[in-house]
Amino acid sequence: MLAWLLFAMPMWCHSAEFILEDLDGKTHHLEDYRGKWVLVNFWATWCPPCLDEIPELASLHRAHKDKDLVVIGIAMDSGSRFKVADFVEAHNINYPVIMGNREIAAQIGFVDALPVSYIYSPTGKQVERHAGEVTRKSVETYIAARKSTQ
Repeated sequence: MLAWLLFAMPMWCHSAEFILEDLDGKTHHLEDYRGKWVLVNFWATWCPPCLDEIPELASLHRAHKDKDLVVIGIAMDSGSRFKVADFVEAHNINYPVIMGNREIAAQIGFVDALPVSYIYSPTGKQVERHAGEVTRKSVETYIAARKSTQ
């Protein structure tokens, strides 16, 4: 089972807003997802653990996107936007993907390894950071535990 690290005063917690433009040109604001959990995942096409978690994230997004959770991927590739778009299509990634850079990362949090995921609560508060792979089950378990304590 995946252990989530919780900190009383997290130094990685950033502002409660982001503005991201995906590969299709659609803009995503955190406020657009009020009422839903948001998982923002930093990854790269060359990162083996990132590739392992893509099917898990796609399954998570597919199961929850119309109800209570969305996944947003941020590709930290230095290559072209077209290379990443081709990769997204080839790997059937069904959640929005953004081309990442330092400015994009600064809106979300500290990216010292890949993959790294941030979770925002339905109120828009950043509540979690996890370095390493996540699974659909680990995220669902985390959210269920948070819901039961509210």
